[in-house]
Amino acid sequence: MKNKPSLFYKLQFIYQRMNFSILKHYLTILLLALILSSCNDTVISSIPDYPVYLTLNLSSTYPTFRNSVNEYLVFKKAVLVTDRIGYGGILVYSDFTGDYCAFDLSCPYEAKKTIRVVPNDIGQAICEGCGSVFNISDGIGEPISGKSKQALKQYKTILSGYILYVTQK
Repeated sequence: MKNKPSLFYKLQFIYQRMNFSILKHYLTILLLALILSSCNDTVISSIPDYPVYLTLNLSSTYPTFRNSVNEYLVFKKAVLVTDRIGYGGILVYSDFTGDYCAFDLSCPYEAKKTIRVVPNDIGQAICEGCGSVFNISDGIGEPISGKSKQALKQYKTILSGYILYVTQK
């Protein structure tokens, strides 16, 4: 009776015969595919990138904004010399869960510094120009109605003690 070669010997034989240059090309293609399909959280916005840096002291300067829900602050001009308020200004909002979020005041459809969104007390921001309505209550700023198909440009918020920092994402 003739012994059949084991799977190990078959794999070893295939491995020895494999052309390593072909394997190298396959690995390169696989690596490129992984890189190109990786997640990217960069959102392209019609609002140009401008410097953003805002420091809000929730203990002394803005005590009523601390621990607030569905409240907002609007910054059309820098308060301090170090403030950078983005393209059209900054809307800082405390959503219905009490988390802070920030958006550029410029409407992404209009994409002009002077045409801004105006927040209301039901968690929306409405463009003065095109009339687009954005939902800011969830911290995302997605359009609800109107001409705009883009969300409001978001900025990063970091709460450290009683200081709320607003920066670029």
